[in-house]
Amino acid sequence: MSDQSSGTSSRPETPPESGGAEGSASGARLPSGATAEPKSEASPEDLRRTRAPAGKPASASVSPVPPRSTGPDVPEVPEVPAYLRTPQGAADVWQRGGQKRPQPPGVLSRLRHPSPPAVPPATLWAVLATALLSALLLGEGLGANLLIVAVPAALAAFFAARSAGRVLRPWTAVWAVGGLALLAIPALREAGWPVFLAVVSALALGSLALHGSRSWPGVLLGSLGLFPSVAGGVRWGWRGLRDRAGDSGGRARTVVRSAAVAAVLLIVFGALFASADAAFADLLGSLTPDVSVGDSPWRPFLFVLGAAGALAAAYSAAAPVRWDGVTVRPGRARNRLEWAIPLIVLNLLFAAFLALQLVVLLGGYDKVLDETGLLPAEYARQGFWQLLWATVLTLLVIALALRWAPRGGPRDRTLVRSVLGVLCVLTLVVVASALRRMDLYVDAFGLTRLRISVAAVELWLGVVLVLIIAAGVFGARMLPRAIAASAAVGVLVFGLLSPDGLIAEQNVQRYTDDRTSDATIDIEYLKGLSADAVPALDKLPEPLRSCVLEHFQRDLAVEDTPWYATSWGEARARDILEETSVQYHGTECYSLGQEADERGGHEEEDSYDPY
Repeated sequence: MSDQSSGTSSRPETPPESGGAEGSASGARLPSGATAEPKSEASPEDLRRTRAPAGKPASASVSPVPPRSTGPDVPEVPEVPAYLRTPQGAADVWQRGGQKRPQPPGVLSRLRHPSPPAVPPATLWAVLATALLSALLLGEGLGANLLIVAVPAALAAFFAARSAGRVLRPWTAVWAVGGLALLAIPALREAGWPVFLAVVSALALGSLALHGSRSWPGVLLGSLGLFPSVAGGVRWGWRGLRDRAGDSGGRARTVVRSAAVAAVLLIVFGALFASADAAFADLLGSLTPDVSVGDSPWRPFLFVLGAAGALAAAYSAAAPVRWDGVTVRPGRARNRLEWAIPLIVLNLLFAAFLALQLVVLLGGYDKVLDETGLLPAEYARQGFWQLLWATVLTLLVIALALRWAPRGGPRDRTLVRSVLGVLCVLTLVVVASALRRMDLYVDAFGLTRLRISVAAVELWLGVVLVLIIAAGVFGARMLPRAIAASAAVGVLVFGLLSPDGLIAEQNVQRYTDDRTSDATIDIEYLKGLSADAVPALDKLPEPLRSCVLEHFQRDLAVEDTPWYATSWGEARARDILEETSVQYHGTECYSLGQEADERGGHEEEDSYDPY
């Protein structure tokens, strides 16, 4: 049906000629019920029936115009098959210049705020300051320079947000202040691992401050939301710079000339004053970044990196991605019996285990060790990791239970809060038991980076359980942001406490207290710590002190980093080593701390500590 009708309608009923429109309007009508038959060529009667042009009598002869698709030399056009025809209203994608079908908007396009306004001048100046400071200060290492670079980048985001009409909210201020506080860790600590955690956490908090997320998907994705804005921020900044350079070309040239003249004056008179006074020369040398030809490729890269990061922050502040728009459908609600029985069984298992732990602590500890044949340290170490994994899996069980919890009414809510509340309280006791076992293990073998790290993670998991209990009582509206804030606070406190300093202090104190029992100390492990450990290692008696600190003295004497790339821990260690010199003991240091150790063959797996 469709093939025949479409093939018939594709041929003209009247021959196309000049005045054909009028002819079709005044032509003879077909009888009722009759259909017009298509003709392959025009007959003379049809040509005489055509109306004459205006101004001439109808009987006047008109020279006929032969139709384009008729004639003896024009072959008949075959019908186009239905599967090759373009539907009416659709664009022909094979035809050059044809209209393309509109593509559906991407996820970021649907979630991002409408296009931001033009880049304000204050944002451009702040971006330029960030790029220059990145190129001048970040090439020597990390220290106070990271915080110095972050300040103009934060100002660029603030000016962009204000131009877009955004208002500073309390949680935005919390994330921003927390991120800047975390960037103070590189200025205080020399150890690389807490510095890395602090920098990553600062980036996550800065991204949350720019996007303002509050739901679980929003907090998780918003902490990484700064990276998708890099390309858009660079394009946004380039358009704003090009527009403003075209509008105010004379003013831009004035600024460039003024900056060039100021730079020449600073160089000339600064060189004269430096040559006139050695103290001023030292001050100028310490304040001026050391820019050499050898690191010239590195400086432009840092300039581009700083500019791109500041533009991404400003673009996110002016047009944030609403990550809260990403929704996760809740699971199918289960009935009370199906949902509650597995969790009640789990609660009973937790209660039985904790009751046994209570019996052991009250007097059955020695009996358990005699029956198992384990040493106290081995028993403590073996239990800590299992309890840590039990805590992690319990949090996963709680998340899945909330997803499939019954949601019928107040009685269902009471059931969910009661069962999960009991599980959280029991898990808190498990956390306390795990921390106690780690304490016993550290007393036996000393503190290491791995041990203090997992203990800190276990302690934070306990804080998360407390927040979940509070959410069950007061509501879970602020739970995602509260857990993110607790993680950031944990990283900040962890860096401020100086983990390398705590490790060295605990090992030194343990060795000093147990010297009468032929205790040993792992000299080789302590040598691998950062300069943050020097104040505690300085308390060791000779020759242990010199054997440990000669490694630090050699490293600190070679490095000559500027003030903005030097941490307070490194500066303090250098001052300590300058006040009390290190004595050289030669081969005597190789035999110290290597006597028959107290580990009793239970530390083989921990002999290699990558942390």
